[in-house]
Amino acid sequence: MTLRRVVVTGLGVVAPNAVGVGAFTTALRNGTSGVRFQPRLAELGFGCRVGGVPPGVPELAEKYFDPEQRFSMDANITYASIAAIDAWEDGGLTRPPPDSETVDWASGAIIGTGLSGMDPIAEQLVPGTNAGRVTRLGSSMVEQIMASGNSARVGGLLALGNEVTTNSAACATGTEAVVNGFLRIRHGLAERMLAGGSESHSPYVWAGFDAMRVLDRSHNDDPERASRPMSASAAGFVPGSGAGVLLLEALDIALARGARIYAEVVGAAVNCGGHRQGGSMTAPNPNAVRRCVRDAVRMAGLEPRDIDAINGHLTATRADPLEVNNWASALELSPQEMPLLHATKSLIGHTLAAAGGIECATCAIELYHGFIHPSLNCEDVHPQIARYEQAIVRELRELERLRTIAKASFGFGDVNACVVFRKWRDSDVPPRTSNK
Repeated sequence: MTLRRVVVTGLGVVAPNAVGVGAFTTALRNGTSGVRFQPRLAELGFGCRVGGVPPGVPELAEKYFDPEQRFSMDANITYASIAAIDAWEDGGLTRPPPDSETVDWASGAIIGTGLSGMDPIAEQLVPGTNAGRVTRLGSSMVEQIMASGNSARVGGLLALGNEVTTNSAACATGTEAVVNGFLRIRHGLAERMLAGGSESHSPYVWAGFDAMRVLDRSHNDDPERASRPMSASAAGFVPGSGAGVLLLEALDIALARGARIYAEVVGAAVNCGGHRQGGSMTAPNPNAVRRCVRDAVRMAGLEPRDIDAINGHLTATRADPLEVNNWASALELSPQEMPLLHATKSLIGHTLAAAGGIECATCAIELYHGFIHPSLNCEDVHPQIARYEQAIVRELRELERLRTIAKASFGFGDVNACVVFRKWRDSDVPPRTSNK
């Protein structure tokens, strides 16, 4: 069986520090934080009162969607739809007219989310139902609250006829979507797939984490210092929101239409630790984490030393040292051989289901332009990973020879996902036929 090669030809990013791939690229280079004080969290008595919310989206939505469409779109669906349209158009494709009867049977979307429709559920559905006003809830309520609302809306906006679905794997969601989209194209089931994740900024999404006391409460007066991956003084993650979507495409199709190629997806893996061997609903099985990384690198046909950089999950919790040590163990590399480590969450907070999508987009951007963005607030490295300090990127690194980046995400439920991206070169054209 000949396996198709898969490349990234378009990107859509709706992030707390920038919206749009151009602005987001600049924000990455500059190490711009999108974490801000959130008055609504203070009003509701949250311990954590900072978070990441993409700027200017309501105004932007007016340019993307007509009033009827906006009426049935909550923040989660809006973020996903803007990112998907941007990725589609960034890839050189045209958004079809609303009255067109043509369906694109070769293209689909896998756009995941964690907690969908929480605002309309909490503010309209539950109060309205309890008050006996069911007939006044409106005909678009189900569209707003169904878990597949984000991908379903994108499917209609772009007339997609291949698989259109929403996955959900907690904080591994966005990366898992990229894995699934990659595999669908690799095995000849689609020519192109939009893949990534989205999450709204609803306090009803963030409240459970605040109740768990896993959010940072110590930087409410200094928001940009709050997200501190790999730091000894990290005090919990910062909640964020947004969407990241990649346009994945079969290499032969991309080349035939002269598409720009950001990067190639060369390896991927997902698994679950089974809530055994130290794993649980909220903690990863370290053996599963290492196996996931190794499987992705093996599929890529690479040796561990071929990995130039790691874009980690790295949430600014006590799991960070465990993660870094799991990377080192999986790759079987000494501290001196460790690939460059960086954490996009230091800039935008933890955008939950959207995190993997935004971070995969980050990897594609970095490979295309040849740089690694700085990780903020890591001046005091956690002592358990001090031996890897030389690998942590604190300032912008321009790297002309940057070749490969591994990206992994780990989620509640003991689930893991890893993707390996490789820089695209014109000399990389010969087809891959491996069945690994």
